[in-house]
Formats: sequence, C-alpha cells, structure tokens
Amino acid sequence: MSTTPSPAPDRSADAASPADALIMDAARRADGSDDVLVELVGVNKHFGDLHVLKDINLAVKRQEVVVVLGPSGSGKSTLCRTINRLESIDTGTIRIDGQELPQEGKELARLRAEVGMVFQSFNLFANKTILDNITLGPIKVRGVSKQDAEAEAHRLLQRVGVDSQAAKFPAQLSGGQQQRVAIARALAMRPKVMLFDEPTSALDPEMVKEVLDVMAELAAEGMTMIIVTHEMGFARQAADRVVFMADGAIVEEATPDEFFTSPRTDRAQDFLSKLITH
Repeated sequence: MSTTPSPAPDRSADAASPADALIMDAARRADGSDDVLVELVGVNKHFGDLHVLKDINLAVKRQEVVVVLGPSGSGKSTLCRTINRLESIDTGTIRIDGQELPQEGKELARLRAEVGMVFQSFNLFANKTILDNITLGPIKVRGVSKQDAEAEAHRLLQRVGVDSQAAKFPAQLSGGQQQRVAIARALAMRPKVMLFDEPTSALDPEMVKEVLDVMAELAAEGMTMIIVTHEMGFARQAADRVVFMADGAIVEEATPDEFFTSPRTDRAQDFLSKLITH
C-alpha cells in the first residue's frame, strides 16, 4: 500500500499569490514530502499472539481530514492510540511533523502535546469544573498563565457552544456537552493534529449531531484530523480521504465518493453491503 496521501484541499486563506502557490506546490511535489504532518511507516503491534496492526503505512498531510473505517476488531482504535504513544508499537516508525515519536520521557510528553485526542468516553476529571478541566493542561504542560488559560478556555467553550457551563462539573452536563468540552480541552493545547477515537459512540442518537457539527467546523477551518468513526454520513461529507481497515491492515484508501460508490476490494464491498442491508 502506498504511503502517498491523496491531495488535501487548501482550506486556509490565500496567503500568497496564485503564482507563488503554484511554485510552492511544485516544490513540495519535487522533494516528495508533500507537506506530510503525520507519518506511519511499517508499524506493527501485537497484543500477545494477536497481531493487531500489520505493516501500517500511512501519511496524513496538513489540513487533511482522514476518516478510518472498518469492522470491529480491525485495529482502528489501536492505530489511533499509537499516534501519540498511548499504545506502544513493536516495530516501525511514527513521525509527527518530521520528528519521530520517542518511547518515553520529556521529549515524548512534548511531542504528545502536539497531538490532541478525543476519546469515546470523554475522560474529563469528575472532581474539577469544566473550566479547570480545560485550563489544567495549558497551565501545567505549556506554562500558560492562569489568566491567559482561562481566557482561552472561555473562548473555546463559546466556540463549541457550552460557555454557560464553565462553572459546572462534568456530571452536570449531558453526554453531548461533555464531548464538546473534551474537544475544547484538546484544542486548548493548540495541537497540530486532532485524533478522534469513536467520539460519538457513547452518545444518545440525538446528541450525536451536535458533536459532529463541531468536528465539521474544525475540518472546515483547516484542522488536521484523523477520525475513527462509524458515522458514515459524516465520513462521506467531511473526509478528504477514507482509510478502510480490516484484520489489522489497511485494505483500501480512496476519496469518500470513490469508497462509498465503487469500493475496489471485496472486503470493503462486503463491509458496505452489510451497512446498507442491516
């Protein structure tokens, strides 16, 4: 499987003339980097005798939205968790913005701060207010002053639509509100890339849309995102590229339109047929 990602649309404001943009694009193509932000090369992971990631090669460009699909047990969540070393790998290399992820120590903590992650179970601190949940990381890890951290937290809470909940505790919020707080908390660290591991799977159906709307806004604003999800409608609308996994391997990569209308592999065809008929 090729590691070359599909072209990601430039969602940023035009900072250069069309001629300059063409020159920069040509330079990137010439050196082969194509502005890759996240790169996995030959990544393997075992849980005991179970080979959960098999020779994963994946490159994600800046401002690209990659949605990872596949049946349960295909390795999607493990793939997501290896990108900020929540899961170690056995062999291979993972790079964030050209820097290889260290195994441990301060350098790992520093690089991990560049990777925001939103889990399916929110993972908010139950004994801290919403405001404190968001300011803790910037203050402790980034060294931001409390005043600046709180100002940024209120801005982010307003952005995700829950600024009125800042003084409450997580248990006082709905699941959808808690997940939007979790997104704001990740954004407060000003990450280069956001990882979403089934962010709507623990939500009641009526709460799913409010979280997907926030994620769609982030995509439109140019945030680099890797999203593990079963929300096919969202994948089709928001993704630049679909990565389909099965049995621990990347089986197929395509644009959403190509994947959902004419999947190339039998495994992907079978996966989509079950979604349609069940």
